[in-house]
Amino acid sequence: MPDLVKNARKEWSLRPEKQEAFYDDNNLSNIFEGWKRHIEVDNYFHSSDFFCRHTHNLRNLIAPILTNSPVRPSFLAHIALELMLDALLLKEAKVEADSFYSIIAEVDRESLECFLELNSVHETEQFFKFLDEFIEASYLNSYRDAKSVVYALNRICMRIWDNPFNETQELQLMAILIDYQQELQRDFMLIFEEIESILKR
Repeated sequence: MPDLVKNARKEWSLRPEKQEAFYDDNNLSNIFEGWKRHIEVDNYFHSSDFFCRHTHNLRNLIAPILTNSPVRPSFLAHIALELMLDALLLKEAKVEADSFYSIIAEVDRESLECFLELNSVHETEQFFKFLDEFIEASYLNSYRDAKSVVYALNRICMRIWDNPFNETQELQLMAILIDYQQELQRDFMLIFEEIESILKR
């Protein structure tokens, strides 16, 4: 939910903890618990040694090929790592993309609309339009190799910069990510196991 809301409209900045007293049924309470869990996982992941080490390594590898690009190497390293982790979860069958989208599609929309309105998001039709497009696009199904990861990175960067990469840069980036993803594959589950152990405390 935090990511979906922000991607639906970047100006929306929800603080659902301020409305906690109003989540008086199970569905609203579950949405709020899921929201808090997402924030907790994000915060832990982005401050972990794993994240810092791999984004630092990727930034050093990527920076030399971006000398004539408007894209910030640190931004690209961050997004590339997250996409490669998605790709490896799919490749190793740790996540089933179709099930992920099916579960999202089955959400109780009345409760979700109520949650949004309690948090001052009244243009809910804009959110649900984005949600339907997100489910329909099923982007996770395309994150299975370095070529598709580079394509996704290009699309993300195009939201911020015009012509983020030229053809040579795309090929160089693909070569870097192919090698790096193979290296990452050896121990990528450690970060998920680490986060899972933290959440169980």
